[in-house]
Amino acid sequence: MKSLLSFLCILLLSPAAFAETVPETTIQDLQHQWAIANYQTAEDDVDAAFTSLIEQAEAAVTSNPKDPELLIWQAIIQSSYAGKAGGLGALGYVKAAKASLEKAMELDDMAMAGSAYTSLGALYYQVPGWPIAFGNDKQARKMLEKAITINPEGLDSNYFYAEFLFEEKEYKKAKQVLSKAQSAPPRPGREIADEGRHQEIQLLLTKIEKKLS
Repeated sequence: MKSLLSFLCILLLSPAAFAETVPETTIQDLQHQWAIANYQTAEDDVDAAFTSLIEQAEAAVTSNPKDPELLIWQAIIQSSYAGKAGGLGALGYVKAAKASLEKAMELDDMAMAGSAYTSLGALYYQVPGWPIAFGNDKQARKMLEKAITINPEGLDSNYFYAEFLFEEKEYKKAKQVLSKAQSAPPRPGREIADEGRHQEIQLLLTKIEKKLS
């Protein structure tokens, strides 16, 4: 009986027993660390912060290759670092982000309220087109409008769609969409990310108002 109880204790305490809870905890950790790296890290420390975060995301995806939310967050981290790094050296990260998002959509395109559509749409309008990269404004619009359909009140879905519309010189519509981003409900546990995004919203709104004046 004692050996049986010992076996059950080992089983219950083993990593496999907690496999279903690991992705959620890991995602929350990645979300928090990404927000700090993206919005609160000094410029000189950004490279080290994102390099470490990319490694953590890759390890999480390797352990849970069929978790679409982890794949989406891996892509967000990869693309964010590409935006910080800039230049041709960033192309490898945006291509990796695109692959991560496409894999996530194959598994569950509705994961995280359609966030893969938002992130992939943003990549399509932010990166150069062929032959340098895969940038495509038509695909960007398609993805971002799909994201809005899935998550019409979302902070990120409306912000990135507004930014795309601004780049397309559709300033009045961009302002309307951005007002929805401003009114998006707060996301519990993501206060740093929300604050940073609202600062970006204000900067974009200033640009739009300047164009409309």
